[in-house]
Amino acid sequence: MNRRFLLAALATLALAGCGKPAADDANTLTVASTAVPHAEILDFIKPTLAKQGLTIEVKVFNDYVQPNVQVAEGRIPVSYFETAPYLADFNAAHGTKLVTLAGVHVEPLGGYSKKWKTTAAVPNGATVAIPSEGSNSGRALILMEKFGLLKLRPGAGATATPKDIAANPHGFVFKELEAPTLPRVLDQVDLALINTNYALDAGLNPVRDALFAEGKDSPYVNFVVGLAPAGKDPRVVKLIAALRSPAVKDFMMRKYGGAVLPAF
Repeated sequence: MNRRFLLAALATLALAGCGKPAADDANTLTVASTAVPHAEILDFIKPTLAKQGLTIEVKVFNDYVQPNVQVAEGRIPVSYFETAPYLADFNAAHGTKLVTLAGVHVEPLGGYSKKWKTTAAVPNGATVAIPSEGSNSGRALILMEKFGLLKLRPGAGATATPKDIAANPHGFVFKELEAPTLPRVLDQVDLALINTNYALDAGLNPVRDALFAEGKDSPYVNFVVGLAPAGKDPRVVKLIAALRSPAVKDFMMRKYGGAVLPAF
């Protein structure tokens, strides 16, 4: 009986240990990110931080939900991949209390097509794919409105959806899809509004390939995000200083050719 109880207890402990990774120590910091450009930028600053005695572990995700879930649960100290409107929408939907800690860069959202060479060539009744996530959906529709392709109802705001379209003069048919899938459906739709991190990952650059895109005045800055106490963590302070350095600004401009713009 005692042996069976001991084995059960050990099994319970083993399962509990599988649920949460070991915490970072004073000289190691795990950062959640998407692959491009966030993980590449983090890899660039690793040698700089290593000289300061800090090792950066980058955990790459291919979606926008799990990084925030793991940071909110304390499994990972901070993330680097999202905009403030997306974070506000996520917090409201999930009851989390994540905060922006520092703005780093802007990735201009763009409209891409494999079928049409210019915006004017996109025909009436065209199928347009946009991100399904609230703030990204609104961002795509606001961009289309800016280029005269539709009109949103007054007050629709950053979380607008196709239901908020007040005028659709071209009769576009909208498909809402998860942001990571949009590059893969380009040959199935007339137009797709794609976040630059996923565009770059698919070999697309908004400066070269987009029919239209946000400019450097885009308000959608990508932030380092965490729970409020993370802002005072010495490791996070070092991370932010490195991300907002002149060296990173030069790296962004050289590597991404305008697809990623410094926000500092």
